[in-house]
Amino acid sequence: MTAQRPSGPFRVGDRVQLTDSKGRMHTITLRDGGELHTQHGVLRHSELVGSPDGSVVVNSLGHDYLALRPLLRDFAMSMPRGAAIVYPKDSAQIVMQADVFPGAVVVEAGVGSGALSLALLRAIGADGRLTSFERREDFADVAKANVETFFGEVPDSWNVVVGDLAEQLPAQFEPGTVDRAVLDMLAPWECLDVVADALTAGGVVICYVATATQLSRVAEYLRATGLFTEPDASETMVRGWHVEGLAVRPEHRMVAHTGFLITARRLAPGAVPPEVRRRASKTSYTDADVELWTPGAVGDREITDKNLRKRVRDAQKAAAGAREAATSREADAASE
Repeated sequence: MTAQRPSGPFRVGDRVQLTDSKGRMHTITLRDGGELHTQHGVLRHSELVGSPDGSVVVNSLGHDYLALRPLLRDFAMSMPRGAAIVYPKDSAQIVMQADVFPGAVVVEAGVGSGALSLALLRAIGADGRLTSFERREDFADVAKANVETFFGEVPDSWNVVVGDLAEQLPAQFEPGTVDRAVLDMLAPWECLDVVADALTAGGVVICYVATATQLSRVAEYLRATGLFTEPDASETMVRGWHVEGLAVRPEHRMVAHTGFLITARRLAPGAVPPEVRRRASKTSYTDADVELWTPGAVGDREITDKNLRKRVRDAQKAAAGAREAATSREADAASE
């Protein structure tokens, strides 16, 4: 069963977000004898242990820090990364556009660093089932550690499969038994046939892609199968606002394009949807077009093995801290 987010006083092993007077943030895992060193002084972790969520603590040079447990969006942005994450704004849209509901059977590929997995696990609840496919075992290790850090355990509702979705999905699910499929991968069109077999009639497939060329190819492939409704494409941009008295204006920076979402629903077997009338467009592809979808062309940034090993260690250390905090909570509950 998925654990609830911890509350009450801070404990050793808890993840804590510290914010100073200028809005600068530090995210730490509380340790016995641990210290946060900055150019503005030293803050001992022991000053936080036992304090309630939302406390203000003072470091060795008199600087104040607001201490809070990270929200899901905060955790996703600060957690160790093996691969690039799905931003919170896109995770929220995926959960809503795909209508991910409590008890749903959901397939995800790939798992990346686990940010989207966290949002999906929250949405399906303890009675749902999320199966995440990831080709790279090291990325899967980072994701599993991040999920365990956030929940305090690895949820029973989650299964991570290391391998290719196109090869592994038929072995994991009977045809027509998957409610939702979320594809965050370089070439989702390579998996749409097996996804169509696995989806129940009326089920939703949603793809997260980085470039307009990928978006075009996914849309045309969905149409060509004859198995899905007309695809719907969108992107989400979030602009913050500065609000201070009468000084009300948009922020100078915003989270603009991170990716496109394209959604379609599985038709019933044998169903033929009404023909959509549209203007003629280029729907065929040359070798030059395909080259635009290579990993380098679409910005699939490589990470060095040394850097990735460090991130795996960081994620696993945070997960160990979360286990320690969960054990402490259980011991306290048993003694009451």
